[in-house]
Amino acid sequence: MSCVVKVVDRETELQLIAGLKTCDPAAFEAVYEEFRPRLFSFLVRLSRRRDVAEDLLEETWLRLARYSRDLADDSCLSAWLFTVARHLYASWCRRLAVDDERLSDLTPTWPLAAPGETPFEAAARSESEQRLEIALARLPLRYRETLLLVAVEGMTPAEAAASLGLPSETLRKRLQRAREKLAFEMETLASEAREKVKRAG
Repeated sequence: MSCVVKVVDRETELQLIAGLKTCDPAAFEAVYEEFRPRLFSFLVRLSRRRDVAEDLLEETWLRLARYSRDLADDSCLSAWLFTVARHLYASWCRRLAVDDERLSDLTPTWPLAAPGETPFEAAARSESEQRLEIALARLPLRYRETLLLVAVEGMTPAEAAASLGLPSETLRKRLQRAREKLAFEMETLASEAREKVKRAG
């Protein structure tokens, strides 16, 4: 779960919003390039299905195109986009009566070694990252989306609260609980791994 996020500075964000409101293609392209990978990662980790994430991402861009003229001049673009993406995911779940606990897991991909990284180091990093993704996937949706917005997307708790439609204090408590649950799941996975090694030995 990478925490490295490219963030648009506020002045650039306001310029992009002004461009979106006038239907400037360059503004749409800039917003697409900036937010597409982030939104896709968010939706994949919520739904745990790439095909669903792709469909919901496309619908998110359609919503932006449809409602861009209605954006407030001082909108928080990231909060707006992630709110739309989250609502679309919730609608998809309701429409198909999907039980979040039964959604299929992502098939993890084997990451390439970073420059200067040995194969052993790459394998260790991969195992750790996969364990983190599995632990995240085991969390109930309300905790998973909170961690994704704050820890991965780098939103402030206030921005995440606005995206989720929650009071700041509720978000703060949920974030604390989400971190506790993630730590518990990580420890559970580590214990399971140790047991497997024992049984194999």
